[in-house]
Amino acid sequence: MKLLISNDDGISAMGIRTLANYLAQAGHDVTVVCPDRERSATGHGLTMHQPIRAEIVESFFDPAVKAWACDGTPSDCVKLALWALLDTPPDFVLSGINQGANLGTEILYSGTVSAAMEGLIEGIPSVAMSLTSHTSKNFQPAAKFAKILLDQLAQKPLPDLMLLNVNIPAVEWEEIAGVTLSRQGVRRYIDVFDKRVDPRGKTYYWLTGEVIEDVEPPMGLNLPQNVPIDVHVVRNNYISITPLQYNLTYATGLDKLSQWEFKFP
Repeated sequence: MKLLISNDDGISAMGIRTLANYLAQAGHDVTVVCPDRERSATGHGLTMHQPIRAEIVESFFDPAVKAWACDGTPSDCVKLALWALLDTPPDFVLSGINQGANLGTEILYSGTVSAAMEGLIEGIPSVAMSLTSHTSKNFQPAAKFAKILLDQLAQKPLPDLMLLNVNIPAVEWEEIAGVTLSRQGVRRYIDVFDKRVDPRGKTYYWLTGEVIEDVEPPMGLNLPQNVPIDVHVVRNNYISITPLQYNLTYATGLDKLSQWEFKFP
């Protein structure tokens, strides 16, 4: 298949190199367009007020991989690839393999998920892949699962246009317990701004925080309660797959607000 791969960790990140090279060696037609530096937690930002530049990269990757480094955001990279760099649309947009989990409400900030979401917005099924560790450098199990997933999608295409948010436990392949479909949980941070003073006597703030995972999603989201939550699934060494869409309309809210009446003069 023809694949477009991006990320938010930058062109030199081991995760994207492992993913792109592994899939290229498996016979896929792989193009990489990703940020030229770390752009994590940039969400779905787009560059609007300055030009975007992209340069061909001839190192890092297997010779079969075509690669560009872009000075924009992850979403910029995918949009630029689809509208300017690629001759024909890819079969899939992949983002990752990210260094660190993208679970629960973290996906709202995630550049990894946003890159994949940009593909979805353009009508291309997409996959965001994350390794659930900020320190492990063993991306091979995640890359291996990416190939398995693509083989599955080739045999059984997605029934609807969607984004698959995939989180792979940071363990050896033999230790992975299986694959589980999941729903989005809540993984938020108690935000703490550490107040500091620079050498020139000026105050600045550094965002830190403690993650909270044991928060149940609110009821009334019309989601099946028998489906496990992504943040719980990966704890038990299962690969978590959560289908996502970009339409954030709250269906229950529409129903509850339908009785509102507005009177104008």
